[in-house]
Amino acid sequence: MISKGLVLMMTILFASVPAIAQDGGGQVGLGRRLFFDQGCNSCHTLGAVGTPIAVDLSRIGAKYPEEYLRRWLRDPSLQKPTAHMPKIDMTEEEARALAAYLASLR
Repeated sequence: MISKGLVLMMTILFASVPAIAQDGGGQVGLGRRLFFDQGCNSCHTLGAVGTPIAVDLSRIGAKYPEEYLRRWLRDPSLQKPTAHMPKIDMTEEEARALAAYLASLR
């Protein structure tokens, strides 16, 4: 049986992650999985989830268009030579999915 405390903790945890587009199985869903699988939350936060080393990405989609985010993900130093973010080894499809997810964060 699940304790009330555990249910409350899970509710708070999921409520703190920004809402995303209703595309759990499509590109946005794949991008969300990649965000956590690639360890993006090791440096970035989404609300109260993640590690606050780099910028909070909770509303990154309101600031940058999806195409810019895709280019950034493919090669951050090409977009900003002084960027501290490493180049992530991912396919073009993965970069598009991750960009779609980030663009959905508003």
